[in-house]
Amino acid sequence: MSTATDTHDRTGGAPAALPPRPAAGTPARVLRWWPAAVLLALVVAPFSALPLPGLLDGPVGSPGSLQLLATCLLFGALATGYDLLLGRTGLLSFGHALYFAAGSYATNMFLLEAGLPFALAAVLGLCFGIALALVLGSVSLRVTGIGFSMVTLAFAQAGSILVSRNPGGLTGGEEGRAAPAELLPAGLVGIGNTANLYWIALAYLVLTLGVVRWAVRSPTGRVWEGIKENERRVEVLGLKPYGFKLTAFVLAGALAAVGGLVHLLLTGGSTPQTTTSDFTLSLLVMVVLGGSGTRWGPMVGGILYTWADHRLGDLAGSGAVADLPAVLRVPLSQPLFLLGVVFVAVVHLLPGGLARLPSRLGAGRRAQLNTIEEGRSS
Repeated sequence: MSTATDTHDRTGGAPAALPPRPAAGTPARVLRWWPAAVLLALVVAPFSALPLPGLLDGPVGSPGSLQLLATCLLFGALATGYDLLLGRTGLLSFGHALYFAAGSYATNMFLLEAGLPFALAAVLGLCFGIALALVLGSVSLRVTGIGFSMVTLAFAQAGSILVSRNPGGLTGGEEGRAAPAELLPAGLVGIGNTANLYWIALAYLVLTLGVVRWAVRSPTGRVWEGIKENERRVEVLGLKPYGFKLTAFVLAGALAAVGGLVHLLLTGGSTPQTTTSDFTLSLLVMVVLGGSGTRWGPMVGGILYTWADHRLGDLAGSGAVADLPAVLRVPLSQPLFLLGVVFVAVVHLLPGGLARLPSRLGAGRRAQLNTIEEGRSS
């Protein structure tokens, strides 16, 4: 009997109504648009008076909340750029903070010492950061594995010592160097313009995500993946890994230099803390926390780590912790201890980072459904 015959009533009546078919892939198509929805929410956040108790000190659109959100977005972007090395190419660098600091300090010095307009100083600061990444990367990549990590660490330590020594009064030493308000664009100075700084940080995040996405999907990005999996095999195919690794190194350094420029605007100056290897270790924790080698993981890890770093500091100094017994008060009054506990818990309970959580939940649900179906069939 044909399919057409089956659709008719056996008594010869009108065709029987077929049960409606669910639209295939509708949830997937809806979920595909979630980044656009999140971006729209972030764009309009400065206009919101929504309070988020526990998450933020005041309404979303208040200057203090926007400052914290801008900092979170900045470090989410910075972690995403760093993952070009760690998660995409398999390069463990301990000196990434150096290029972030270079963008900030170079721009600041061009402003203060050369008296250049901000736009020109920013361009020259970015060029300095890229040139520094090119020079140091060409040297560091002459070795591989742990040797590469140690060379980048040595360069980072040298840069940190140089900044702390304050040669010629250019870096401000341990106190850093502030950029006078009159040298910065008027629309980016003052509490009333915090929203503008927030939008700049958001633009930096979007730029970084776009550049990383484009780079990873390019032919060069596929070679990076091959280098991470098996560098010797890439050589056998007739390609030279050194040039591809240097491209990743310079691109990540350039994105970090842009981040240093954004940080200069957010904080109104350059700080020596951004030159230390501890700063790069924080980036490493952000990437591992979110999920190395994933599209959104480093960004999520950077945002959550930065938020927790600020908010756990407030919790550690709160009266609730001060009233606890000493055996609890002492460890809980240390923000780094709290961050460490959170990090260890995530690494132990969620191998692969927070970005793997949806797939793990989906796999668990599918396994549960399969078990139920097997039980029914038996």
